[in-house]
Amino acid sequence: MLFLAVVVAIAILAGCGGDSGANGSAHVNEDSGSTHDLPLDEREGTPPLPVKQTDLRKAAERARCSLYTLRKDEGSRVVPPNYSEAKYESYVPTSGPHVEPPYQQADGAYMIMPEPIDLVASLDHGRIEIHYAPTLREHIQLELKGLYDSMYGGTLLFPNEFMTYSVAVATWRGILACNTWYGQHTIDAIRAFGKATWGKRGSEPVVAFPVSGPTPRDPEEPSVD
Repeated sequence: MLFLAVVVAIAILAGCGGDSGANGSAHVNEDSGSTHDLPLDEREGTPPLPVKQTDLRKAAERARCSLYTLRKDEGSRVVPPNYSEAKYESYVPTSGPHVEPPYQQADGAYMIMPEPIDLVASLDHGRIEIHYAPTLREHIQLELKGLYDSMYGGTLLFPNEFMTYSVAVATWRGILACNTWYGQHTIDAIRAFGKATWGKRGSEPVVAFPVSGPTPRDPEEPSVD
C-alpha cells in the first residue's frame, strides 16, 4: 500500500508541475519566467506568407514603420514584484525598472497586457515583445498570432490598450513602431527586426533562461503551396 501511495503521489506531482518547454497554442514556456496567471491566447493563427524583404531598414520603410535601434536608456533598477511606482517614458517601455528572476514574464501569447515591470524584465533577458492595439480587426490579430506561432521561442505577444501604435515590436532599447497595418510589409518588418535584434540586448543573455521552439533569429519557415 505504501508503494502504491508513493506512485500515486509522484503521478499527481508530475501532472501538477509547471510546464517544461512551450506548450499549447499559446506556446507558453514556464521555464522562462512566470505567467502571473494571465489568460492565454490559444487562438489558431493564420500562417504567414514567405518572406519578401529581409533588409530591416527597407522593410520598415515599406511598412511605414518608425525604427529606433537605440532608444534612451531608462536604467535597469531591480524592483520587487507588484511594485507600482515604476515610471516609463513610453507605453511601450524598452528599459527601466523591472523585477528580478524568476518574476519576468514568461515567453507566451497572452490575452491581456502583462505588467510593465515584468515585461521589461523579459526584455533584459534578450526577449522580443509584439504589442498590438486591441482595436485591430480580428483577422489582423490572427495574422500576428500566426507570425508569432512561427517564432515563439523567446517571444511574447499581447494587446496593449495604452499605446497609440497599431503594432509595436520591442527589444531592450529598441522598437519598431507601426501606426498602420500593411499586411505582408508589416510582417516582413517584424521578421527583419526580430532577426536583427532578438537575443542581442539586455544585461542577461537570452540563454540565461531556456528557450523552446523556433525563434525570431531562426524561425519556422512558412511552407509554399
